[in-house]
Amino acid sequence: MPFKITYEIDSDPSDLLIDAIRTEQTVEFPLRLTPQWIQEKVVGQVLRIEEMGDRRKSVTIGYDDRLVGNEFPQFLNLLWGNISLFPKVLITKINLPQSFLESLNGPRFGVAGLRSGLGIENRPFLMTALKPMGLSTKELATMAKTLVQGGIDIIKDDHNLANQPWALWRERVEVLSTAIAEANHEFGRHAIYAPSLNRPTEELFESARFAKEHGAGGLLVLPGICGLDTMRAIADDDSISLPIVSHPALLGSFVMNPTHGLRHHLLFATLVRLAGADFTIFPNHGGRFSFSKKECAEIVDQCFSSMSTISSISPTLAGGMTLERVPEIIKEFGRDITLLIGGALHDGDLLTNTDKLVERVRFASTN
Repeated sequence: MPFKITYEIDSDPSDLLIDAIRTEQTVEFPLRLTPQWIQEKVVGQVLRIEEMGDRRKSVTIGYDDRLVGNEFPQFLNLLWGNISLFPKVLITKINLPQSFLESLNGPRFGVAGLRSGLGIENRPFLMTALKPMGLSTKELATMAKTLVQGGIDIIKDDHNLANQPWALWRERVEVLSTAIAEANHEFGRHAIYAPSLNRPTEELFESARFAKEHGAGGLLVLPGICGLDTMRAIADDDSISLPIVSHPALLGSFVMNPTHGLRHHLLFATLVRLAGADFTIFPNHGGRFSFSKKECAEIVDQCFSSMSTISSISPTLAGGMTLERVPEIIKEFGRDITLLIGGALHDGDLLTNTDKLVERVRFASTN
């Protein structure tokens, strides 16, 4: 089976853009100068054209699987290479060859592995972020202990916590990993700490190993900054072997234009899942970002969809979620999601609010 990619483009009787897409994504050479056998075997082949409303059309192009060679970077290049420079091209669907899917490991843990590792059977995962930037390492450690006491499962760095002088990265990893381990012992919890791997490229893998050696239980990775294939390599590395939380920083530009880029579910579910994320953070509808209810539902569905041997992952709904919305979110999206609630826990007493969150999740998960 070839790679099949469906694009939504402006309707044009001459179909010049269609030829531009299928050549730019393959030979990047004038079609009239391309040998016939290359036109037939290498250049993308138009499989379907369907007129849509608003003077748009849907075009599906098939690409020989040999163009990718089962390598993830070239897959990304085929998917959204030169055509990312063309206006009003939107990728709406991807069909992947079985051979390509089988060449990828995908998430190391997935939902089943996360449930086993965290000892959570039948409710959503609870995640929060350590913030705001500017607190000292000691202050963040005190906050983390309170969150463990209250029952949070995954305590991650805010993605903006890097190597600032008030909470240096290595110091923070050591102190917080120890603090969370001590709180787990004291309160009988199984919480994990996921430091932000927002590090210079040459330090990424060494930093990931440092985090594991010093007790971190996961990693927050920013694939929009370090690259999707870098996240894949981190997830695949047996010397690291930690759950990966994918953060959407820098990824918004791929999805925010309604006529250009990728559909939300392709980026925040399909691509990050193929690239090894176990959790995928994205803003839920009704929060402080603009994702629609339909877009969020498609992301959630795609996180759980059948994809050969690639494990399902936990959609992590974030972006200004409140305690009051917990029952609604669980009813809408199910129990394999992750609730990422940050600022709302700090509006009052942190421990009291965390207790309320845990109680609401338990009640909503059993009713």
